Amino acid sequence: MVSDQGYKVLKDPIKEIVADSKFAEGVAWVRRHFLANEVIVKEGELGNSLFFIEEGKLRVSVHVELEERRRVQPGISDLEQGEIFGETCLYESRARTASVIAVTDGCLLEIDGEKLNAYLNEHPVQGYLFFRRLFEILFERMGRSNHTIEHLLAWGLKAHGIDVYLQTDQIKQS
Repeated sequence: MVSDQGYKVLKDPIKEIVADSKFAEGVAWVRRHFLANEVIVKEGELGNSLFFIEEGKLRVSVHVELEERRRVQPGISDLEQGEIFGETCLYESRARTASVIAVTDGCLLEIDGEKLNAYLNEHPVQGYLFFRRLFEILFERMGRSNHTIEHLLAWGLKAHGIDVYLQTDQIKQS
């Protein structure tokens, strides 16, 4: 059975890491307050940090190019307290794959990816717990993404009248 303290570590390993005096505020991480509609990260810009949301709600969006060079920037997901984003920059500076914009006022921790990586290498238990939580988050996101893709595919098939030409599960079973 997992103790209350053990459960807290599994659910929020970042909180334990930033509380460690060996992972100093101002050097390895900073706390950033944000206002509604503030751009936290912009798609395409180089980044080398990841973020942990302490309070507030953020929206992840990407640029989509439609026919005739029309572009839209739909929100693809919302992030809330306790979630991590920017993890693709954990090991090296990379271009951000999406923009993240504040929906509400709030606060987040911006964590230097290189310093976090070094810390996790030196503290394998915290590293294990961090990556375990990161995998949980990524699998949850993958499930939500698959659900969204299924709905978009169904909508596209119906919108273009293609659905009438496809075999359904009922037809296959007969």
